[in-house]
Amino acid sequence: MKIVAVIMVLGLIPVYFMGAAFKIEPLSTELLIHGAIRFFTGFVIIGIVFFYEHKIKFKSLVYLVLAMILADDISDYFRNVDSFKFEIFLYSLYVLLWGSLVGYLSMREMKKKIDAMSKE
Repeated sequence: MKIVAVIMVLGLIPVYFMGAAFKIEPLSTELLIHGAIRFFTGFVIIGIVFFYEHKIKFKSLVYLVLAMILADDISDYFRNVDSFKFEIFLYSLYVLLWGSLVGYLSMREMKKKIDAMSKE
């Protein structure tokens, strides 16, 4: 699980630089909510279900991820939160891909540990 921890820590570095470059505050309540939704969407749906387990097809993956992100954006619209900026889009895309990488690596490492324990 060391690789997962390394990817988690290394993934925070671009978040910091995106915040500085785009003049956004990644630790604000709204961006923490956005980041968490995107990260865990990438972690579970893309990283585990699509890449690791191959349970859904790519077309279904795209529809599912778009539906989840669109639902979050619609809720922001009704709460009068302006999240329709290009900088926020790039930040969200990065966090989604980062989450999918961490999800895939987590499952791969857990599978290795389970296999190692079953051989003993």
